[in-house]
Amino acid sequence: MFQKLFNDDNDDRGQVGIGTLIVFIAMVLVAAIAAGVLVNTAGFLQATAEEAGQESVNKVTNRVEVINTHGTVGSNEDIANITMTVRLAAGSSSVDMNSTSIKYLSGDTVQTLTNASESVSDDGQNDGTDTKFRLTKVTDDDGSFGVLNGASDRYEVTIDTVKIEPKSGGLDTGEQVRLEITSRTGGTTQVLLTMPQQLAGKNPGEPVKL
Repeated sequence: MFQKLFNDDNDDRGQVGIGTLIVFIAMVLVAAIAAGVLVNTAGFLQATAEEAGQESVNKVTNRVEVINTHGTVGSNEDIANITMTVRLAAGSSSVDMNSTSIKYLSGDTVQTLTNASESVSDDGQNDGTDTKFRLTKVTDDDGSFGVLNGASDRYEVTIDTVKIEPKSGGLDTGEQVRLEITSRTGGTTQVLLTMPQQLAGKNPGEPVKL
């Protein structure tokens, strides 16, 4: 009834040769190398993503906030300088004003300003030039003037428009100026200021709200 499936001849048996073993070992080694490459690539991509994410967070959070602004009347019925009071933006870590730049853009001029940190005077302020802004301490509890590192720190940033503008005098009435304050980590604060339409009754040196 039953068909005999196997031959009883002991000479017919399966054998594993050395070539088959070598191929098997080679396949295992290739699989291990491929797995190692995938693990290393995944780790590199994760580290890169974390770094890019942190840089993106810094660009959003590590910046200053402008609380108020005012100008000073010049001798030619213009605005001789612009003063901004700044503090840390909400959620921001320390911002070093010595490595912060301000892009100044008016109808006639574009200029990048940096902190005049090399010319700090005895009254705690820096002298502004055509490429530098002046930094003045308002409040600084820990004596780290130049670095905003506390919620109560307040500095005044003054831009000398008479020295920056190519024409005689500063900014004329009605003119607009755009300021972009960029910290070392890339956090940017934009400010658009419009000069008063008229300065009637104002004397040189008096402040005006912008």
